[in-house]
Amino acid sequence: MSEKSLAAVHVAPIEKGGSGRKFWRMRVGAQSLILVHYGEDRPENRHYVAIARFLAGVGVRVPVTHFHEEADGLIIMEDAGDNDLWGHRSDPWPQRRALYQRTLDQALILHTQAHRAPGAKSLKFLQPVFDAALYQWEQDYFLEHCLGRHFGLKPETIEVHCDRPRLHEIAAHLAKQPRVLVHRDFQSQNIIVRDGEVCLIDFQGLRPGLAQYDLASLLLDPYVTLTAAEREELLAHYLSGLHGPGRHEAPGFRSLYDLCAMQRLMQALGAYGKLGHADARTHFLDHIPAALASLREVLDRIAGTEKLRALLASL
Repeated sequence: MSEKSLAAVHVAPIEKGGSGRKFWRMRVGAQSLILVHYGEDRPENRHYVAIARFLAGVGVRVPVTHFHEEADGLIIMEDAGDNDLWGHRSDPWPQRRALYQRTLDQALILHTQAHRAPGAKSLKFLQPVFDAALYQWEQDYFLEHCLGRHFGLKPETIEVHCDRPRLHEIAAHLAKQPRVLVHRDFQSQNIIVRDGEVCLIDFQGLRPGLAQYDLASLLLDPYVTLTAAEREELLAHYLSGLHGPGRHEAPGFRSLYDLCAMQRLMQALGAYGKLGHADARTHFLDHIPAALASLREVLDRIAGTEKLRALLASL
C-alpha cells in the first residue's frame, strides 16, 4: 500500500461506556467505520453481530455490521455517529419529545415483534431470562456496591433495614409475568440520533423480560432529567402505540412499571458503585444522587418497603 493510501486512513479511539469493550473510529477516505474489540470477560459481547442482524430483521433500527472475527473478538460496523440522545438533554422539550417518541416507537417494535419472530424462542444468543434469581441478583448488587461499598453501611445494618422478604416477593412476582424481548440497558447513551431518526446500540444484553424494565430505563435514566409531566407524556405515547389511541392501559401495567423501575435503578446504582470504586471509574459516582432520588420516589409507591425508604432517606 502506498504512503498516499495510508495517509487516507485515520484511526482514533472512542471512549465509551462501562462494557469492557474498546472502540475506534476508522476513516478510510470519505467512509467512516467503527472497529470494536471485545475480550472474554463479557461473553455476551460475542453475540452483538447476531443480535444486530436479528433485530434488523424484525424492523428495529440498528447499525449495519460488516465484519466479525469471533476468534479475535473483532467487529467492523457502520458508523452511526456519536450524536446520542444524551447529547440532546438540553434541547427544548418539543425537540426532545420528538426524539424520545421515535425511541419509544423502536422499543414498541422490539417489545411486540421480536419475541414473535420465527425461531425467537430457540435463539442461542439471548442472555439469561429475567427470572427471580436475576431480579434478586440486581437487588443484592445494589445492597452490596451502593449501600455497602459507596455509602459504607455495614452488612448487618443493611440486612436489618433492606426489607429483604418484600424484595424477594417482588422478584418472584415479576418473574411470573409474561415476557417479551428487552434491551436491558435502554438509556440515552445507547440511542443514536441520525438525520432525525434513532437507532439502538449496546443491545448485547437482549433477553426475555418485561417491557416496563426498558421503559423505566429510559424514562428514569439518571443521565438525563425528565420532569414527571414529561415522563407521563412519553409513557402515554408508548401506551397509545401499544393499545391504540384513547384506549386505557392494561390493568396492573403501572404497578409493574414501578416494580421494574425499582429493579432498574437498583441495578444502575450497584453498577455505579462497583465501577466507581472497584474499577476506579469515578465519573460513574456522579450519577448516584440522581438515581437515588428516583429510587426514593419509586419506593414511595411500593408498599412494604418502609424500612428501606427510611434507610435511603438517611443517606
